[in-house]
Amino acid sequence: MAPMGKVAVFVIIALAGCGPPDNSPASGSGGDEVRGWIFASGKRPSRAEYAAIVASCQQGAVQSARGKPLDVCLADLGLRRE
Repeated sequence: MAPMGKVAVFVIIALAGCGPPDNSPASGSGGDEVRGWIFASGKRPSRAEYAAIVASCQQGAVQSARGKPLDVCLADLGLRRE
């Protein structure tokens, strides 16, 4: 195969692997709810940070908040409402 043919094949394969990014919120994480929360520092958590914190609360990883509402667990982890 000629050098230009190899380049063309590489470009086609590279472009085929480039799809639109998956920006959908994590399942069950309440992706839209992240807008109402901020860290104590005043910074908003990213969707990934918020999803990880919510997952840890839902799985019982935070002992002080077991059996309590999600808001209490998030507050124990340093988040507060805007």
